[in-house]
Amino acid sequence: MRIMLAPMEGVVEHHVRDILTRLGGLDGCVTEFIRVTDQKLPYKVFYKYAQELENHCQTPNGTPVKVQLLGSKPEPMALNAQELVRYGAKAIDLNFGCPAKTVNSHEGGACLLRTPDRVYSIIKAVRDAVPRAIPVSAKIRLGFEDRTSYMENAQAVEAAGADELTVHARSKADGYKPPAYWHYIADIKAALKIPVIANGEIWSVEDYLRCREQSQCADVMLGRGLLSCPDLARQIKAYLAGEEYRPLTWGEVCQILFDYYRLTTPLYETRNCGNRVKQWLMYLSRQYPEANVFFEAVKRKTTPADIEACFIQAMDVAAAA
Repeated sequence: MRIMLAPMEGVVEHHVRDILTRLGGLDGCVTEFIRVTDQKLPYKVFYKYAQELENHCQTPNGTPVKVQLLGSKPEPMALNAQELVRYGAKAIDLNFGCPAKTVNSHEGGACLLRTPDRVYSIIKAVRDAVPRAIPVSAKIRLGFEDRTSYMENAQAVEAAGADELTVHARSKADGYKPPAYWHYIADIKAALKIPVIANGEIWSVEDYLRCREQSQCADVMLGRGLLSCPDLARQIKAYLAGEEYRPLTWGEVCQILFDYYRLTTPLYETRNCGNRVKQWLMYLSRQYPEANVFFEAVKRKTTPADIEACFIQAMDVAAAA
């Protein structure tokens, strides 16, 4: 079985991919989507979202990274896929699942699920444009307004020549509200010959086991669940192997977060230096109650000195617990 790290716009950038893959248990990652319109993008745009291009499309610990494209027109998507391969991409992923209004209003992401023939045309153009040795995969939801088109879209993905399909087990209209409808994925897996990866609402080992039973997929993709529990992939792998495993303590997570903060602070204006940490704390608060306490202390802090003081206090409290 494989566990993949999901592409999450504005969240899972290359530093986060590095941190989570170093923790272990992950077999691959997908970048945030790169928006394609009508033009060939310059290398600097690809590099912004996929800095692993300069490391053989691997994170520093050697975990493979797929580069994801999002767009609505076959020809520009194919052209930019070719460019990515020229720059070193080892695998291309195509986004048909993003539910964001700004993306959908420009005919990208999940809105394309209303027209399976367009899904087919985009994938077919990309598949024909890049060498056969370069895997082309796609990520879809179960539909747009509802879940009635799930099989038609999944079959379009396979018919177009995709090598793999990831299914987020909700429609666009479902958003991220529980539950995830994993049983639809079982129907897709039974109908398709290509590998199928289940995604959506996996927050724990128990969720993984329920997802595997209902979706009939051993392979999963983790997004928010991994941000809330950074070693979830390791926990799942250890459970399946029958191994003892001690989950990360809050103190260990806090140190990881502090290292991430120090690494990324130079990349932002001073007044924004803590934004990514605050964002991650919101996810962590689901698994670690201490993260919510930390967030309340740091949420209005805007200077590096004040934010570091909050970190020191949080780590001191964790060490004393």
